[in-house]
Formats: sequence, structure tokens, C-alpha cells
Amino acid sequence: MKIAILGTRGVPNYYGGFEQFAEFFSVYLVEQGHEVYCYNSHDHPFQEKTFHGVNIIHKHDPEYKYGTFGQFIYDYNCIIDSRKRNFDIILQLGYTSNSIWCFLLPKKSIIITNMDGLEWKRSKYSRPVQQFLKFAERLAAISSDYLVSDSIGIQKFLKEKYKKDSTYIAYGAHPFDNPNEQILQEYYVEKGKYNMIMARFEPENNLDMVLEGVSISDVETTILVIGKNHTKYGEYLKKKYKDFPNIRFIGALYNLEHLDNLRYFSNLYFHGHSVGGTNPSLLEAMASKAFVIAHNNDFNKGILKENSYYFSNPQEVKNIIETIKKNDNLHLVQANFKAIVNQFNWSKINGEYLQLFEECFARHKKSNK
Repeated sequence: MKIAILGTRGVPNYYGGFEQFAEFFSVYLVEQGHEVYCYNSHDHPFQEKTFHGVNIIHKHDPEYKYGTFGQFIYDYNCIIDSRKRNFDIILQLGYTSNSIWCFLLPKKSIIITNMDGLEWKRSKYSRPVQQFLKFAERLAAISSDYLVSDSIGIQKFLKEKYKKDSTYIAYGAHPFDNPNEQILQEYYVEKGKYNMIMARFEPENNLDMVLEGVSISDVETTILVIGKNHTKYGEYLKKKYKDFPNIRFIGALYNLEHLDNLRYFSNLYFHGHSVGGTNPSLLEAMASKAFVIAHNNDFNKGILKENSYYFSNPQEVKNIIETIKKNDNLHLVQANFKAIVNQFNWSKINGEYLQLFEECFARHKKSNK
């Protein structure tokens, strides 16, 4: 099959979850003998024409100039380009800035869309933007030939809201079991003597809730706050907690070996995400044998089940910090790691996507005979 991946900033991953998936899945498809193309922003750090056999198509992305609005132009450029390449399947990752161009998608290609989370629920968006995102979600749901949900909650929502079936395929992670304690020296922390939280600096990821709990705790254990913090919200949090030396903002970190080791050797790993489907960083934390302390919501509980402690406010964060230790809960850590190995591993996820593609392609060929 000739397959295209749209909707990301490109591969290899320098940004987030969909980019990580696009990187792993595109290379897997090539290894299975398919012809694969991935669209990259023109200013992506990787400027080669191929990546492990994946064809890279760089298209102009004016996000650097216009902010979020630039994403709409980038997606338009990608979709217009796709019209001349005769793809059998186009996989769209997300819908936020590409679904308004759905009428421009090539008619002969099979359009499969991963619907991501409920973007319009994100508190960072104003009411008019939330209304637009609902509109964009509807466009994607009704214009795609097939939908993918990465959580049971999203699958149920799409069925109830749009009467559309979707295929549930979770996100994946690579099991990590090759620790290197020396890496901790670069971050001035010691094994089991620090906590951490990693997230985009957005209100619905509850960094403030966790850090408020840290600030009122009687325990002064260091907490590493990982994520790109040169944002309005990031500056707000850094200013708010500047008088707490145990709260250390270390910025974005994309070195997977370093991240895996930091998670592996941490005491408590806080996961504050409250919006979306299967969150990639949660699975990666489970895969690196972190002891996950999660925000109390259905998305997180759907993945972690009874193998976590949950919090809903700063006081509960405080209580957990003061009373809970990883070494006393290694059975929960191991249960989550086992879930990665058996349920959320990349080999299984990639295989499920390819099976869906093959079924859709066969159905399409049969109907066009």
C-alpha cells in the first residue's frame, strides 16, 4: 500500500505523542514492505528526504510566524500536496487544524482519522475556540472513512455523539529495563530521593495542583518539573513557586534514555493529565517502572485501574507525598509494567493499525470492482 501520515509536525519526534507514534509506525510500515510518506514542517530539525525508509515531504509551516493559525496553513499545504500523489490510505493524526479542509482531501484515498482526545474540553481555549473545536471534531467524524479511538472513553463518546463506530487502538510504549544510575548525576538527584512530573504547561494537566501540594507539604523532597516552560502559564508557575528550592523547573527533555532513567529512579511520578484519551507520557512512565500517582479521572483510571494512588486536590497531593513511598508499592509498579508488555506494547499497537489498514484497503478494492 502507498500510505501517507498527516497531522503531525513530522518525524523523527521533536514534539509530542502523535509525532512519537508517527515515527514508530511509519518505520514499521516500511519494514512490512509498504511505501510510506510522512509530512514534516519545513523547519523541522530533520531535513533529509528519507528517515529509515520513510519518505519525508517538507511543507511550509508558518506557525513560527502566526502561532496556532499557522497550523491551519500547514495542514492545507499538506492536504493540497496529497491530492497529486495517489495515496491508497491517508492517516490523519488529530483533527484540530485539518478537518476544515476535509472537502479538499483526495476522493480516491481511504481517509482514516485518529480522533485524539476531546480537544474542546481544554481549559486553555476560550469559549469561541472551544465551539470551533467542536465543529472541527464533527467535520472529522463525519468526513473520515474510518475512525480510530485511542481510549474506550473516546470510542464511547464518538458512538453516542455522532453515531459513528471507531476502532479502539491504544497508544504504545517500549518496556524499559536497562537503568543507568549515572545519568542522575546530570540532574543533581539521587536514586529514590526525588519526585517528578512531566507535562505540557497547560491548566488541564494540573501542574499547579501538584506543585501546590508540594508547597504545603512538610516534606522537602526535590520535584523535577519537566516540560517546555517558556510560555505564559509556565512563567506564571515559575514565578508562583520561585521561593521553593525543592521545585526545580528543568525545561523540555526529549532524550528518551534520560527520561526513562529519571522516571525509573524517581520516588513518586505525578501524572496530572485530565483531558484526552490514552496519554503517551502515562504509558511511557508505566513502561519505565515509575510509581505513578495520577489525577483522579476516568481516562487515567481506564489505564491504571487499581494500580495507582489518585489525587483530586493539593491536600491529597500533600498527604501522598508525606505518607507514600515507591519501595512500599513495587507490586503496583510491576502490575503497570506488565500491562505495557502485554497490552500497550508498540509491536501490538503497530500490528493492530496495519490490520485495520489491510481490512479497509481490501474492503475498498472490493467495493470498487
